[in-house]
Amino acid sequence: MNEKKPCRKELMDWINIVSFAADDAKLFLDTHPCDQDALEYFNEFKCQRVQALNEYAKYYGPLTLDTADSQTERWNWINDPWPWQEGGC
Repeated sequence: MNEKKPCRKELMDWINIVSFAADDAKLFLDTHPCDQDALEYFNEFKCQRVQALNEYAKYYGPLTLDTADSQTERWNWINDPWPWQEGGC
């Protein structure tokens, strides 16, 4: 069965949302390191961010070094529009 390719713009929007939430929680934890609720919140959004980045890399190429596949023959992401050049689905 063919897997449906997610909308690039919607996936980028989701990456921005979960990245903001994780970064915000990280900053809060700098001053409240013992807050277990904040730590759980941070871990949840960090996990969602990693999943979203991996999904984006699967369909559109890596956004970070962590999602770059060093086993490919070429760095093919240079052949597609960069995320800030083109939005749409």
